[in-house]
Amino acid sequence: MSYWSQIELKSEIKSTLLIFIFGSLTIFLWCDDCFQNLAESTFSLIFTGLMWVMLWQGNAHVSDYISHKVSWLENPPKRFVLGIIGVMVYTPIAVYGLSLFAEYVVNVSITDVNDIAISAIGVTFVISFFLNALSFFNNWKKAALDAEKLKKEQMITQYESLKNQVNPHFLFNSLNALTNLVYEDQDRAAVFIRQLSQVYRYVLETRQQELVTLATELEFIEAFVSLQKARFGDKLVVNINPTGQNHKMLPPMAIQMLLENAIKHNEISEQHPLHIQVDVDNEDTLVVENNLRKKNIPLEPSSGLGLENIKARYAFLSDRGVSVQTTSDAFIVKLPLLNMS
Repeated sequence: MSYWSQIELKSEIKSTLLIFIFGSLTIFLWCDDCFQNLAESTFSLIFTGLMWVMLWQGNAHVSDYISHKVSWLENPPKRFVLGIIGVMVYTPIAVYGLSLFAEYVVNVSITDVNDIAISAIGVTFVISFFLNALSFFNNWKKAALDAEKLKKEQMITQYESLKNQVNPHFLFNSLNALTNLVYEDQDRAAVFIRQLSQVYRYVLETRQQELVTLATELEFIEAFVSLQKARFGDKLVVNINPTGQNHKMLPPMAIQMLLENAIKHNEISEQHPLHIQVDVDNEDTLVVENNLRKKNIPLEPSSGLGLENIKARYAFLSDRGVSVQTTSDAFIVKLPLLNMS
């Protein structure tokens, strides 16, 4: 058992004991004739304490289970109705179950079990209201923290994306390639300028978005790859083959960051061209793979934020994580394709 599991178990035992002690003492408030002798007094205290534990702790676990299945934030009406049904179903079962235990195991008959059940349901509604209100508040608080976390991740993403594009190396290389094209082929130079403008426009337009369609991202990637091929020529080979999944979604700039990392960290030469493959695996995962031949001395320093930022955004948006694999001759990153509006 892990450390945190031990802590949770100790907390559960402690709260159960406190509820049992407090609940058993309430017998003095409503039953004057439950103390005719020692055996009856002991049974009354234990029975009342167990009743409180089953109603309070039991309904707390029922509430937690329903909240796990149906979120307060995603569907509050359904969660509220299921919460009421959970109380109505669990409470009578708990009361009658405890009464049957007392009658057939302890050999004590509970003659007014119906009155106890009705009273218990009334008390449990008050308890359930408190527990549901607490659950809603905790979920609301978690949503607020998650929103703040996403805001922070978006700020990092904006910074990283803009930095990757507007750093001196990229700007210098782009302008240098453009200068050569102006003298060699003015038509290609015009195309280069349009693609450069498209890249910068996409960066600015998507910096506030959590997700974009695969089709939108690939359109941007084509422009980005064209700019890089103007710099590296046939030494850079990029094959983009995803088909039929254009409606799926992923974080903006995710593919570009992976291509940028591959270009930044690997040798690109006529003897050793860089091959990058972008494809879809099993219709719900985008695979970006490049041959691995690391530079001895990288030309550009690495911030280390690109891949980690992609992982962090996926961790917030989905329960499906980013997969990273490194073999002797390849570097492979798998990005889940999401179904979100």
